[in-house]
Amino acid sequence: MTKEKKQQLLFAVLMSMFMAFCMSGILTAFNTGIDGGFVGRWAKAFVAAWICAFPLVMIFAPLARKLVGTLIK
Repeated sequence: MTKEKKQQLLFAVLMSMFMAFCMSGILTAFNTGIDGGFVGRWAKAFVAAWICAFPLVMIFAPLARKLVGTLIK
């Protein structure tokens, strides 16, 4: 695996984790409130969100890079 491919993979892992972590926490708090069971609900939502987010970042990050390159020209 080339250095560029490793960077792309690591970017996708980290970006999807950060986004899933933040969004699942915000939406869990908004939808169910913050109480004694919040952390458990958030953890469950995070896992489900990350399973979806990672492949989506792998698909859409290259498209977003191309679109940015086109728009910046």
